[in-house]
Amino acid sequence: MPNATARVFVRLLPWTSPDGKPCFLAGDGTGYVSRIADRIEEEQLSSADDLIDEARQLLAARAWTPGELHLLAVELTATLADVRRVAKSRGECLAALATGRTDEGR
Repeated sequence: MPNATARVFVRLLPWTSPDGKPCFLAGDGTGYVSRIADRIEEEQLSSADDLIDEARQLLAARAWTPGELHLLAVELTATLADVRRVAKSRGECLAALATGRTDEGR
């Protein structure tokens, strides 16, 4: 039997719908989809770390082509969007925990 006293929070997921709209999950943060979202967020943050290292190496060499700079800018933009989504999601979760707000308050 589910825990009747469990708090339910709404979480912004690290992916969008096919038409680009944000996806949300209502739950206590321990379910299957929450664990998948956690894993994807960790992969996104790890990819950001790798891309930062790659950017530093490319820029330090001072021998880049316009195409390399363009590709780097495209990749950094996509990664920054992912990291921003993770930060927003985690910030909302922390705020909800701090205030005791659940999905009923939305």
